[in-house]
Formats: sequence, C-alpha cells, structure tokens
Amino acid sequence: MKNAIMLVLAMGLATTATAQLYKYVDKDGKTVYSDQPPAGVDSKQVNSAGRGATPAAPPKTAVERDKDLDKGRKESAEKAKKAGEESDRASQSDQRCAITRSNHAMYTEGGRIQKTNDKGERELMTDSEIEAAREKARREMEEACKK
Repeated sequence: MKNAIMLVLAMGLATTATAQLYKYVDKDGKTVYSDQPPAGVDSKQVNSAGRGATPAAPPKTAVERDKDLDKGRKESAEKAKKAGEESDRASQSDQRCAITRSNHAMYTEGGRIQKTNDKGERELMTDSEIEAAREKARREMEEACKK
C-alpha cells in the first residue's frame, strides 16, 4: 500500500516538474512567474530550473558528427606534426652545439693540427692559423649553443 502511494506521488511530481513556466513584468514593474502565458503581455518561456528557455540546438546528423570528428583528427595530426618538427629542430640544434664545442676544444687544447692545402697535401697549421680557427670555432659555438 505504501509503495502504491509513493508511486502515485512520484508520478504527480514528475508531471509538475515538466510544466512550462512563463516570466513577464506586470504593469507595476514586478517580475511575475506563472504556468499560464499572460494575455497581451510579452512573456518569456523559462524551463523548470528557472533559467530562460533557449531553443535547443537540433541534434547533429551523422554526417555533421563525422565532419566534426575529421576536423578534430586533422587538428590533432597537425599538432603532432608541429611537435615532431620542433623536436627535430631541437635535436639538430643540440647536435650542432656538440659539434661546434668539439671543434672549439680541438683548437683550444693545442698540439699539432694539420690542414689540407689546395693540392690535397697535409701540412701543419701555423700558430696564427690556429688562433684564427680557434676564434672562428668560438663564435660558431656561441651561435650554435645560445638558447
């Protein structure tokens, strides 16, 4: 018996929860809410939660949903591509920095350094040539390793 009464009450509350509400301003300037639309007064239909009723967007068709999914996939593929390119650039920059550091270290450590002349023969570098090459390697290293 209690279950039947609870069921009837629940059904009665469910129908009142779906009832339409109307909001309007009366002649005294007061905001009035009613379940009946007033005659001759501009009123707005509001939902049961008390917010202004906004027309629901029609559900998207399968084609529109498919287009949205394709758009999302393309955008994420572009982001992944850009991230990959940025990673490649950073890796190349790190490699260039390591190479230029190595070159600079070679000229800084000193010792006998050889070069190849125009005829393809190897000959030792003079002190002034080593100093010029060291300075050039330093500039290249600073350029390649700056962040």
